[in-house]
Amino acid sequence: MNRRVRRKVAKKSKEKVGVPGNPEIGDADLCPDSNEDVDWTSLPDDTVIQLFSCLNYRDRASLSSTCKIWRVLGLSSCLWTSLDLRAHKCDPGMAVSLASRCVNLQKLRFRGAECADAIIHLQARNLREISGDYCRKITDATLSMIVARHEALETLQLGPDFCERISSDAIKATAFCCPKLKKLRLSGLRDVSAEVINALAKHCPNLIDIGLLDCLKVDEVALGNVVSVLFLSVAGTSNMKWGVVSHLWHKLPKLIGLDVSRTDIGPSAVSRLLSLSPSLKVLCAMNCPVLEEDNNFSVNKYKGKLLLALFTDIFKGLASLFADTTKTGKNVLLDWRNLKTKDKNLDEIMTWLEWILSHTLLRTAESNPQGLDAFWLKQGATILLSLMQSSQEEVQERAATGLATFVVIDDENASIDCGRAEAVMRDGGIRLLLNLAKSWREGLQSEAAKAIANLSVNANVAKAVAEEGGIQILAGLASSMNRLVAEEAAGGLWNLSVGEEHKGAIAEAGGVKALVDLIFKWFSGGDGVLERAAGALANLAADDKCSMEVALAGGVHALVMLARNCKFEGVQEQAARALANLAAHGDSNTNNAAVGQEAGALEALVQLTRSLHEGVRQEAAGALWNLSFDDRNREAIAAAGGVEALVALAQSCANASPGLQERAAGALWGLSVSEANSIAIGREGGVVPLIALARSETEDVHETAAGALWNLAFNPGNALRIVEEGGVPALVDLCSSSVSKMARFMAALALAYMFDGRMDEFAPIGTLTESTSKSANLDGARRMALKHIEAFVLTFSDPQAFATAAASSAPAALAQVTERARIQEAGHLRCRCLSLMHIHAHLHVGLRYIYYHSNTIICFILQLKLHELRTVYADV
Repeated sequence: MNRRVRRKVAKKSKEKVGVPGNPEIGDADLCPDSNEDVDWTSLPDDTVIQLFSCLNYRDRASLSSTCKIWRVLGLSSCLWTSLDLRAHKCDPGMAVSLASRCVNLQKLRFRGAECADAIIHLQARNLREISGDYCRKITDATLSMIVARHEALETLQLGPDFCERISSDAIKATAFCCPKLKKLRLSGLRDVSAEVINALAKHCPNLIDIGLLDCLKVDEVALGNVVSVLFLSVAGTSNMKWGVVSHLWHKLPKLIGLDVSRTDIGPSAVSRLLSLSPSLKVLCAMNCPVLEEDNNFSVNKYKGKLLLALFTDIFKGLASLFADTTKTGKNVLLDWRNLKTKDKNLDEIMTWLEWILSHTLLRTAESNPQGLDAFWLKQGATILLSLMQSSQEEVQERAATGLATFVVIDDENASIDCGRAEAVMRDGGIRLLLNLAKSWREGLQSEAAKAIANLSVNANVAKAVAEEGGIQILAGLASSMNRLVAEEAAGGLWNLSVGEEHKGAIAEAGGVKALVDLIFKWFSGGDGVLERAAGALANLAADDKCSMEVALAGGVHALVMLARNCKFEGVQEQAARALANLAAHGDSNTNNAAVGQEAGALEALVQLTRSLHEGVRQEAAGALWNLSFDDRNREAIAAAGGVEALVALAQSCANASPGLQERAAGALWGLSVSEANSIAIGREGGVVPLIALARSETEDVHETAAGALWNLAFNPGNALRIVEEGGVPALVDLCSSSVSKMARFMAALALAYMFDGRMDEFAPIGTLTESTSKSANLDGARRMALKHIEAFVLTFSDPQAFATAAASSAPAALAQVTERARIQEAGHLRCRCLSLMHIHAHLHVGLRYIYYHSNTIICFILQLKLHELRTVYADV
């Protein structure tokens, strides 16, 4: 896609530029010999300036520093008529360094209070337009200083977030200091008094555009005194007295456009304004509940007046403003932009309408009121897409942000409305967003990437993004030096990487390296970008091939660095999940061992199991579970305090989510493969919480809890603890009623190994009566266990199949398991205990194979065990 937002070719500066005369470049120069160096400094001045004008400010400054000639050209005043500081940390020092370039600066966009404080150091006396966002902390003193230093100011916009600390005093100072003011748009003021509005009316005779949006209180009577106003917006402003408004504002002699969207204006006030105002042409009342509830309100009786509301046809209404009645349908805004013969009055109205529509639709999307599904599907999405093609950069950005916002129905769980997302896709929105993402303007890049990221939660949209080349675009943006752009691009890759079909494409596009580099680049200053990068890497690490790419790109070190040092819970959770996925591929790659060998990795994960955030605990436990399949990791986890931490986690997660319960029990299962760890788990009190988890209502938790108890049952001391703590009834319940056959099998194995005679030696010795009672209890538990083991076997056993299973050629691991499970010495398995412990590692893999591929072998192993137990206990 080649469409870009272009600038006109810059004219040569009138200043004398010290550049040597250059011959015209002929055909030979266009295709130089491969052995010759290209002298970029020989380019004509206007070509270099045009090249600079297509770069962002950071790249422009970098190129300017390459040589003396380009440094001089980089200072050309035509390159510094506008400046966007939103993506940069601008303090007074930076502003002073830019001052020499900003002599002719006319337009400035900034973000935040710190940047606002630095504006005066730019010394841009000719500044005509200032636009700022994230203005909550900007004070009266700062705003007063800004307007006092820029008397030529014509436009002042602060919003759309609320200017909570700006009072009437600062607005009054604006009126006194900026007599040329034409446009004033402020959001979220607490009180706009009559004194302030009258000062604006008196001292700013050219004030034609006023926006007092989302304010708590505005003096309606005083606004009726601003006779110069052409366009007035009080969208979202509360406590308006609409009776007063309707009796006064229709007298404003020049009022053309009025925006009362998101207010409680009623039909009577709307009717009075439309019918009595001779100059009013457009009244925008989007998302006004009181007006919308009146089913009898008619918009057709106001000839020559346009009412834009949720219940009207927006595009048809806009088309009515044209003298040419053929301008209809969804392309009306595009047709207006392409008009060869321009109408100044129409252009003013349409430019204003684009701005207020983009603002109102964004605010409506943010509040996400009920009952607007039909509007979004029929009109809203299309309007936003049309606004994305505006010539106003701010409108484009807000439209893209609106698309990113209106599809989200549950931000916490990343849920989107699929119908809305696919409506955007059907109307060509993916291509438009990717076009914006390829713009050189970083503000457009970040907002477009945000929209692509949110829309890509839908699998169909994600597929369309990939087919349109979106993965390559996002991978490129992820390498941006602008943190906001990189953050949104990483978010897009995170959502796209959910689809298995996109993982390889992300890796091929260089996305893995870009994501790893993001972690190192923004480690000390960007929790949002770190969370998104780690989340995307976590998804990619779930793929065997991509997990190797992550490791080769330095991802293990980067993720461990996050797990060890980052305090933001979202980053910790995603880093732990990524490490868990890297370690999940068993013998297919070496990442499991690599993670364990990374300095501080296991200690960090053990520490994260103590987090106050459940998601962090869950992912850390999952990582330790996967890592425990490696012998060295298993012992290193224990040495790092993993046994104590995981037992404590299991003890605390009785009421936690099933995911956390499963991973806590699974991590103990993995550690308990080691006999020393198994004993330590029993000693630390791990038996009781595992029995409690065995009673869970979730089958995945059944499997891991039963598996851990089976491993613990190899130790007679643990076996006795299981009996004493009521573990036999819990395992019997699993064996007989769990939905998971795997859990039933594991429970049966645990019961079988508990009662093979070794536990009898560990039964505590007390008085004769106590010993007899405990012996009777053990005997009763043993009989119950063997009864249910046999019942489990009989539920799906086939006597003829056992011989086939024994004689069949099984995989190597399974053959080893079944061979070592055979009874070779008079039916006694007690003497085989250590050998069985030795093959536990095979069973971790082998049991899954057994369960999913051959129920007969499950029964075969248990039949062997039952035969041995009947030999040991002849009375059973």
